[in-house]
Amino acid sequence: MLEVRDLCAKIGDKEILRGINLTIRDGETHAIMGPNGSGKSTLSAVLVGNPLYEVTAGTAFFNGKNLLDMKPEERAHEGLFLSFQYPVEIPGVSMTNFMRAAINEKRKYQGKEPLPAAEFLKLMKQKRAIVELDSKLANRSVNEGFSGGEKKRNEIFQMAMLEPKLAILDETDSGLDVDAMRIVAEGVNKLHMPDTSTIVITHYDRLLDMIKPDVVHVLYKGRIVKTAGPELAKEIQERGYDWIKAESALNE
Repeated sequence: MLEVRDLCAKIGDKEILRGINLTIRDGETHAIMGPNGSGKSTLSAVLVGNPLYEVTAGTAFFNGKNLLDMKPEERAHEGLFLSFQYPVEIPGVSMTNFMRAAINEKRKYQGKEPLPAAEFLKLMKQKRAIVELDSKLANRSVNEGFSGGEKKRNEIFQMAMLEPKLAILDETDSGLDVDAMRIVAEGVNKLHMPDTSTIVITHYDRLLDMIKPDVVHVLYKGRIVKTAGPELAKEIQERGYDWIKAESALNE
């Protein structure tokens, strides 16, 4: 599904990614962990095409297509989704209108007719139930006045509506209490299919107790320096990152 090779990127004059190699196959869940400033959020931003970042080297292919040649909206229409660490508010735009526009733009890209209003509302009702999102929130502006937990649930609701092939969850657990985290995790698990994949970016193993990863990577100084199974997340939680930093220094 996703094949990244020697990917390097910078913002301004600051190099952040220094040669990322990553392969994600259909149906896999990968966790990316690492200390602050290691490049985790930068990687997600580069994959979805954030124009603030400049790719200076390397390749990224998504389902056989050159991801780096696509505009951000094309990447989304192809099936890439990013759940933001800090979801933005969009005053004056209702959730219903926002999602209907997003769904119909994707359908247009796929050569399909717009979804009829009745079918769209039925779909919204079905998908809201997955993350226990209050129906009243659908009539409010996007994320405006939402609590932290409601914003994160809303992100997973959008994911449910758009049905991406690869979902990137950038520290979705940040600021969530236990109940909100459970609801978000259950939503992600319910949406997981044999032909869809997930990247979970997190600092902690508590979310990974609920969203079980197949592979855990540690990102440090812009490179993936360690890859293992889910037991790696437990080891990091117990030992921190210092031992990985030491190993990385020895290998440089």
